[in-house]
Amino acid sequence: MTTTEPPAGAARTAGPVVRTASGAVRGLHEDGLAVFRGIPFAEPPVGAARFQAPCPARPWDGTREAYAFGPPPPQEPGIQGRKAAGVPGPTGDDWLTVNVWTPDPDPSSARPVMVWIYGGAYKLGHAGQPAYDAQHIARDGDVVVVTFNYRVGMEGFALLDGAPANRGLLDQVAALEWVRANIAAFGGDPEQITVFGESAGAGSVASLLAMPRARGLFRRAVAQSLPGTFFSEALARDLAAALAAEAGRRPAAADLATVDPRRLTDAGQSLSAKMFHRTDRWGQAAPTVTPFSPVVDGDVLPTTPWQALAAGAARDVDLLVGHNRDEFRLFLAMEGLLDEITQDQLTGALRLLAPGGAAGERAYRAAFPDATPTDLYERVQTDWLFAMPSLHLADAQRAGGGRAHVYELAWPAPGGSQYLGACHGLDIPLLFGTFRADLGILLFSGAEVPAEAQELSSRFRRSWTAFARTGDPGWPAYDTDERLVQVLDAEPTVTTYPRETSRRLWEGHAFLPLPLLGQEADRP
Repeated sequence: MTTTEPPAGAARTAGPVVRTASGAVRGLHEDGLAVFRGIPFAEPPVGAARFQAPCPARPWDGTREAYAFGPPPPQEPGIQGRKAAGVPGPTGDDWLTVNVWTPDPDPSSARPVMVWIYGGAYKLGHAGQPAYDAQHIARDGDVVVVTFNYRVGMEGFALLDGAPANRGLLDQVAALEWVRANIAAFGGDPEQITVFGESAGAGSVASLLAMPRARGLFRRAVAQSLPGTFFSEALARDLAAALAAEAGRRPAAADLATVDPRRLTDAGQSLSAKMFHRTDRWGQAAPTVTPFSPVVDGDVLPTTPWQALAAGAARDVDLLVGHNRDEFRLFLAMEGLLDEITQDQLTGALRLLAPGGAAGERAYRAAFPDATPTDLYERVQTDWLFAMPSLHLADAQRAGGGRAHVYELAWPAPGGSQYLGACHGLDIPLLFGTFRADLGILLFSGAEVPAEAQELSSRFRRSWTAFARTGDPGWPAYDTDERLVQVLDAEPTVTTYPRETSRRLWEGHAFLPLPLLGQEADRP
């Protein structure tokens, strides 16, 4: 293969050569780390491979330059049905690539390995986003960090005739198989692999815990802000039919394969913008405005994660799970609804999302009598979508004989962003130390990052990497007697679970696959 100079950048020079199962790759030396980007772990899923399970990457001759991230998978350029700038990054079909940050690519090093799975509502995201620059985690924690791309949107999650379900999850399994087979050559220990992810990435982590195909591929798991949305087959098929109709096609792999992957993202964005008003048909999935989620198909994903863990599927995997205190405030701000929620909107949300419908509405109002409509709306949305699914996953892990640690991030975003509180996504810049990238630009908009943010960021990395190394993040394991959790704030404390009122409202609730409602549910 041809040789070029490494890209310009601070402290960047041509780095070591590592031999993988598919061929040799050369990385870069960057500020004390060896960094490898854009290594294929599977063949491009195009042509005859479109909408199919991933196939191993073909071997190559010579040395491949692993200097640049691979191209992002096709995806919508906006969120919540809104237009945004195009997705930055290289173009091409080689979407399924991995990236490695390692302190020392010496096979005798055997460092713990942390594998990051990005979020983005199962329709956005890629490993090359600046927010996921893993240098601080690798350097501060003395661990090997891996990130990778997986298919999102229609390519990865639409339930289509002639295609396996949950292709995005199958991509993740393929990436973990690549890690197990190759990471020792990068200085990592294949017996000490931790998967970690946020939002849809946390939903992916929870799915992997429940998937027979993923068993034995990792030893520990971190789920940050786990969403409770998993689709039934009936709901997923109905959404896939609506998506295909937006593209003028049938919901079949053969039909959709004739459409350019980048044009199909328009169909997803168009349907997302219409979903909010279809609670009569799509129920609780409608207000999420994403037609994609893991599908409980009985094969790739046999059951929901809560059912699987309670049955002992992950009792041998250490679990760290938690959420942010004010998750949904980010989405309210994006829609310009902070302090704008009406009583009618609140009533609709409570009856749709709270356990028990109208009885759940009354219970929430009685439990929080002094809350404003906006505050109560945000609370039930946060509880339903992130907080209670996260806590119930820890409960399920304990019920199945496993071990779990739980946290809540309570530290609010600083400066002009303070009205967002401890909102969704705040944990990403804190964990990665990427305060000037992506969402971090909004949440840390001042001239300087506050010292307490820097300290909390260091604490995040110490706890997460300690967990990857030992299974102990530095606070007591969770149980259903004391319910001790780590509250991450300017002064972190260990206390009983702080959302006890919400916990009691959701006690006994089962997070089942979301159903299809109305007459459509009865159609063959």
